[in-house]
Amino acid sequence: MERAYPRVILGCGNFGGIGSAPAFFEKGDTLEQALELMDAAWDAGITWFDTADAYGGGRSETYVGEWIRTRRPDGLRITTKTFNPMAEGEDYGLAPDRVRRQIDTSLERLGVDRVDLYLAHAWDDDVSGAELAGVFEELVAAGKIRAYGLSNVDGAQLREALGAGAFSAVQDSYSLLDREVEAEVLPLCAEHGLWFQVHSPLMGGWLTGKYRRDAPPPAGSRMTLRPQPYEHLRTDAVYDALERLEQLGDPATLALAWLFAQPEVTAVVVGPRRPEQLQPALAALDATIDAEAIGALFAPSGSASEL
Repeated sequence: MERAYPRVILGCGNFGGIGSAPAFFEKGDTLEQALELMDAAWDAGITWFDTADAYGGGRSETYVGEWIRTRRPDGLRITTKTFNPMAEGEDYGLAPDRVRRQIDTSLERLGVDRVDLYLAHAWDDDVSGAELAGVFEELVAAGKIRAYGLSNVDGAQLREALGAGAFSAVQDSYSLLDREVEAEVLPLCAEHGLWFQVHSPLMGGWLTGKYRRDAPPPAGSRMTLRPQPYEHLRTDAVYDALERLEQLGDPATLALAWLFAQPEVTAVVVGPRRPEQLQPALAALDATIDAEAIGALFAPSGSASEL
């Protein structure tokens, strides 16, 4: 699989739900909204879509599959992932038999014979790196996936995987408000030539300017639906940094441009809810910024590892 590919990837985690959480299945974008968003992304030149089997309990893959079936795009690339349960109480993890089953159901929902990148959506302590690499290599040989990688891993987990198989990519959270991967994961990716894809580049909307120091979060935002991952950001240091960022320009565009300026970052996965929310990512591709100065606004007290 060639290294060169678009730097912006459309994240489809809001299709039919809010990520993989069963409590939010059917509370995300409708099919019609998802189709509109995929049309807008494709028209803007975004040709890589990122989904997962458990997003919306399978609805995300189904919606992407419907878009493929009705639009028949030439050159679309797809990432999907597996680990999380498809419904409350169902099985989860990376046991080889489960991975084989899940890729088949993913391909069926997507309506394709093969996906370009297949990711373990989390690390499974019950499955060794060798076992995981083995089943992924089996899927490559069967023509069901082109390449494979890991998501939401730390340095120790990545080192184990790299010693076991030909992992091609890592997709982790990275942003001005979450710099943890800089310690081990990014250097390992650079050393071993792995693609590093960013998810959560705007930290649940915190880097868009929507959350204010003395104001309640907007209705329907992540801080009203699923605030737990972001509660640690409610500090004066973070609000101070966000306010300084906004003085420099559109905060979302600047935050994304900062990521594009990082040499280890291959691509950024963005998850807009409306077509117009694609614009910061597109503008960031051509933005001229002082990346060092912007990064300094959030370091050290603004980084997640320090909060």
